[in-house]
Amino acid sequence: MGVFVYLPLLLPLTALPIARLAEQHLHPRSAARLLTSIAVILASCSTLCLGLLVVVGTAQLPGNPLPDGWSDDEVREAVPHDKLAGKTSIVALALVAMACASTVQRHYRFRARAHRALAELPTKSEVAVLPDSVPYAYALPGSPGRIMVTSAMLACLTTAEQGALLAHERAHLAGRHHRLLLAAQLAGCANPLLRPLRAAIAYSTERWADEEAAIDTGDRRLTARAVGKAALISHRAAAPAVAAFAAAGPVPRRVAALLGPVPPERGWPPALTSTGIATFFAAAGTAVSTLSSLNAAFALFVVLEAATPL
Repeated sequence: MGVFVYLPLLLPLTALPIARLAEQHLHPRSAARLLTSIAVILASCSTLCLGLLVVVGTAQLPGNPLPDGWSDDEVREAVPHDKLAGKTSIVALALVAMACASTVQRHYRFRARAHRALAELPTKSEVAVLPDSVPYAYALPGSPGRIMVTSAMLACLTTAEQGALLAHERAHLAGRHHRLLLAAQLAGCANPLLRPLRAAIAYSTERWADEEAAIDTGDRRLTARAVGKAALISHRAAAPAVAAFAAAGPVPRRVAALLGPVPPERGWPPALTSTGIATFFAAAGTAVSTLSSLNAAFALFVVLEAATPL
């Protein structure tokens, strides 16, 4: 295996060039799904790499439960600097596990609190209007999903703009964007090099919901105006803990995109363009990372099987 076993830890860098180009040139739906898939695959490869390093690097430690043959020279030679790599990987893998567990816990704890608050409301409709002086709105996933919006937010928007806001939040629920965002967060926990993709995925999901809202209302300018107003209202309210209607992503870029032409539905960019080239390199990096992880796992399995006494 040699130094190639470390490649999955660094190859997430190959996905970064596509993030900005994808969110600028691809349809937001395609960009969100593509970037999330890349993040999940690279994070899985990175975690597998840490697991392999832990096995090889700790097999020679006294008192470990692994077979004695796994500490042979042939096994240790499979990974350069095996002792340092193994001990470091234990700490890294523990931090990854704790970060992922904390992220999932916060996600479901927030959902549970929100659903408990909804249970106290007299109405059980899709749109839950909260009597709050802080203007915000967000989509709450669940069975069924609900739209949380405060009376202060509705009071600041016209009837048509309220329709655009609700269409935007329905698009979040219909597209199950919370799953994409949670996957991006977990990928960033697994490998910090993937964290820039999280911002790109968040922006793409917001743009995806913007486009769906524009189709629903039939008026792109109206949707752009609703996005801008909701952003200004939410920022003035200073409620960063709430996933507001227009909080995610650079709002001026979202408004400019809505005032421009409808993004193409093409699922893959033309090959001879900057976006196509970046997509190719990102796909190549993802493929190399995956193959490197699988090759390292298979090679280690062969080495450990040969060193394991019958």
